[in-house]
Amino acid sequence: MLGLGIIGWIIIGGIAGWIASKIKGTDAQQGILLNIVVGVVGGLLGGWLLSLFGVDVEGAGIIFSFITCLVGAVILLTLVRLVVRK
Repeated sequence: MLGLGIIGWIIIGGIAGWIASKIKGTDAQQGILLNIVVGVVGGLLGGWLLSLFGVDVEGAGIIFSFITCLVGAVILLTLVRLVVRK
């Protein structure tokens, strides 16, 4: 996802964060800025997790980057929910 640049990170992160918040039911508590942050951090988390399994995430394309961000964002929101409930 590094090849996309900052604007690409913001756009893909925002969309992935928004969809992840819809999946996890947290959209009402999040605004657009938090959706972007969740998506970008989710992309970093997803990329890191995939690299642990030997998956080359760089240069895999925009669709793969989006899926990585989305899955990472869902994982991030799940972890946040587990921590906040306790």
